[in-house]
Amino acid sequence: MRIAVVGTGYVGLVSGACFADFGHHVTCIDKDEQKISALQRGEIPIYEPDLDRLVESNVRAGRLGFTTKLAEPVSKADAVFIAVGTPSRRGDGHADLSFVYAVAREVAAVMQGFTVVITKSTVPVGTGDEVERLIREVNPKADTAVVSNPEFLREGAAIRDFKHPDRIVVGTDDQRARDVLAEIYRPLYLNQSPIMYTGRRTAELIKYAANAFLATKITFINEMADLSEKVGADVQAIARGIGLDNRIGSKFLHAGPGFGGSCFPKDIRAIIQTAQDYDAPLRIIETVQAVNDTRKRAMARKISGFFGGNLRGKTIAVLGLTFKPNTDDMREAPSIPLIAAVKDMGARVRAYDPEGMNQAKREMPDISYCENPYECASGADALVIVTEWEEFRALDLDRLKIEMACPIIIDLRNIYNPEELAGRGFLYESIGRASRPQIDKAL
Repeated sequence: MRIAVVGTGYVGLVSGACFADFGHHVTCIDKDEQKISALQRGEIPIYEPDLDRLVESNVRAGRLGFTTKLAEPVSKADAVFIAVGTPSRRGDGHADLSFVYAVAREVAAVMQGFTVVITKSTVPVGTGDEVERLIREVNPKADTAVVSNPEFLREGAAIRDFKHPDRIVVGTDDQRARDVLAEIYRPLYLNQSPIMYTGRRTAELIKYAANAFLATKITFINEMADLSEKVGADVQAIARGIGLDNRIGSKFLHAGPGFGGSCFPKDIRAIIQTAQDYDAPLRIIETVQAVNDTRKRAMARKISGFFGGNLRGKTIAVLGLTFKPNTDDMREAPSIPLIAAVKDMGARVRAYDPEGMNQAKREMPDISYCENPYECASGADALVIVTEWEEFRALDLDRLKIEMACPIIIDLRNIYNPEELAGRGFLYESIGRASRPQIDKAL
């Protein structure tokens, strides 16, 4: 099939490359001329494992192309995916749908023959109705069906998630559109990936409900971690103990500094605003948002607690800046408010991240960036692990202890064993496990 994907951000680029790998002919469209020129040269604007290889092989095979011109690929397309950004709107938290609506108008003006228009972007309930209205307004004779087909991709594992999905949600009552989507996703039948057909509004809400529920699980286990520290319990054992219950499941029960990223924070804000608009407030999700926002900055108190609450003049080494490993995405990353709080307390901050430092420099230009974990730790009074990159899981602890001014590790991802670190002579603090006594101020 011929597919046009409008938007070459995270969702659009991954989707376009995977559709091409299925054997479809895909054109990815973006107004950003520099981005398209870079993609045509084989340069990938985001870090996602194996995406560069997937793009290169499908461009070489002639199944994937990039352009700034929308008219020709859309006019020839069987399906047009809208995959532009829907960031939080300033001031009220609603999703900003201006890019989605602009694309709808442009697509309507040039489509020919029966064309399925699919919103891949995360959009609030009722967006598909407005997209269809706009298309009919611009092109009353358009032969089209508007479908909601939300994505459920995890950054860092997006290609696997796309090719081995838990489910494919298709929101439409139009049988012709269902047939087109079934053909697009036909290669996944071998993986027995179920296609779930629903109404369009239901599909739109499924995406928000899924993200809100997962965010709730994260926030729940983080609060259990706080309680565990107070009573002397182990939150990792608690997570395993409840995760083995198949009614609960083990995923998203990893205590940490709070969730971030491109999806959860903005989607929670959007669903809260939608619920308020319909006079159906979501009190649980409102609390999840409030607890998570507070938690990120509160992590700084774990650091200052080692120094009697006083970080003035201390050097803090931060390992990991992105909101999760295997991505360069800094959106809503816990490292940002944590570092801001540490700096407000008078500390100097040095940081290292395997992929995220170029993005981080835009958010935090006034901290020091290092070439590797050991340079980062050199002379530091404490080292804080914020993102659980694989390369941080097997650090040379003996070298680390020599490099640091004080042997203090605050592990916000629980990637080390407290007994092992204590045996190596470190003062070690983690999340939801027994705390170490604070260090003497004179050390």
